[in-house]
Amino acid sequence: MTLSADLLLHAYSVGVFPMAENRNDPEVFWVDPKRRGILPLDGFHISRSLARRMRRGGYEVTINHDFAAVLAACADREETWINEEIHDRYIELHKMGQAHSLEVWQDGALSGGVYGVTLGAAFFGESMFSRRTDASKIALAYLVDRLNQAGFTLCDTQFITPHLASLGGVEISRATYQTQLREAVLQSQADFNAPAVPTAQALLQRNTQIS
Repeated sequence: MTLSADLLLHAYSVGVFPMAENRNDPEVFWVDPKRRGILPLDGFHISRSLARRMRRGGYEVTINHDFAAVLAACADREETWINEEIHDRYIELHKMGQAHSLEVWQDGALSGGVYGVTLGAAFFGESMFSRRTDASKIALAYLVDRLNQAGFTLCDTQFITPHLASLGGVEISRATYQTQLREAVLQSQADFNAPAVPTAQALLQRNTQIS
């Protein structure tokens, strides 16, 4: 299957997303899970240990500073669904302003990050990575805060992992997801770039799910 950026955006708008069996498989297939993972934007959970880590600092968060590096890092694992076709299309979506990355830097090096696609008020999280302890958790904390500040209403994680569940991620039915999706994509395009990157203290003060 030959992907195009427009085809990808249409797929997201109707609730499906692409995957490949592995990085060397040129074929791409569409996925529409019966149970969908989402990260409720009003229910993100920050543990006390993560809050302490964030207050301690020693990291920097940037937005769209190096999308290609985040994409490459997400694909740099033994098993990945990101083949060359998918890689190239997300680079194209990023150039169009429809795909975004959030990066976490420590000691001058990229230590974690997340990327995804935006459509209306929906953010479709595609993948994340971590090279240092808690880097992906820090990335998600800043991502959820950004989505809330920018007016997004849906954060799709596709599937739920124990890691995402520990942060407040839940599974919902396909029908429930489709309802939330329709409402989100019909809204005006939320601006992922607009909010300033907050201090850890400001972010934590806005988050009520710390325990």
